[in-house]
Amino acid sequence: MQEIYWTFAEGVGTITLNRPDARNAFTFAMIREWERLIRHAGDDDDVRVVVLTGAGDKAFCSGVDLGQISNADSGLTPIERKAQLHDEIHRVARAMATLDKPVIAAINGVAVGAGLDMALMCDMRIMSSTASLSEGYIRVGLTPGDGGAYYLPRIVGTSKALEMLLTGDFVSADEALRIGLANRVAPAEDFADETRAFAQSIARHAPLTSRMIKRITYQSAGADLNTALDLASSHFAVIAATEDSAEALSAMKEKRAPVYRGR
Repeated sequence: MQEIYWTFAEGVGTITLNRPDARNAFTFAMIREWERLIRHAGDDDDVRVVVLTGAGDKAFCSGVDLGQISNADSGLTPIERKAQLHDEIHRVARAMATLDKPVIAAINGVAVGAGLDMALMCDMRIMSSTASLSEGYIRVGLTPGDGGAYYLPRIVGTSKALEMLLTGDFVSADEALRIGLANRVAPAEDFADETRAFAQSIARHAPLTSRMIKRITYQSAGADLNTALDLASSHFAVIAATEDSAEALSAMKEKRAPVYRGR
């Protein structure tokens, strides 16, 4: 059985964590394949949107397989322990940071610790109504290890992020939607269909434009206003000159579905 696998249909590539009996906890081997799949998605022009999800209906991801992370009495030095995260687990965060296509986390069940952090790396999150989230590190005496302290405050604000990080409490799907941690919540029985519809609602638009919108959004978040406006004018000018842009305008005027070539 493949512990992580890729499927593709109608412009949407899906990465599925496939260890449902282990609540889709990931191993170092899975991380390396995960990184490869992200880079494949970036290189394949047919892929317009990426979805990340877990197999089954109980868990999105429960974090790293604890058998892979040595405990305090393992004899590993702090440098060796740091390398477990930086050189292995953080491969996914670095690959995601270079992917300029929209990524949706389809949270089908619980997401805990590094499992939640992996969802936070995605651009958007859709949750099953029965799913729940927890940073959880505090409960096992650890600090966030996979970017949670970076991503979470940027999504929900510092004080709410600290509440989640310092209590380890679970957040329901409805609460996640209320605080902006989830974009959408779908009934559990309709979750797969609604996830597919959400992804395809993005995939049907001009792919180059979608990629540029994602790029400028993240660039602008770390820039002053004048720099952001300068970037906006540059991106706008480049996209306006593409075949995709012209096709989008023509299709709207002619009231037909556009056909994009990705250039």
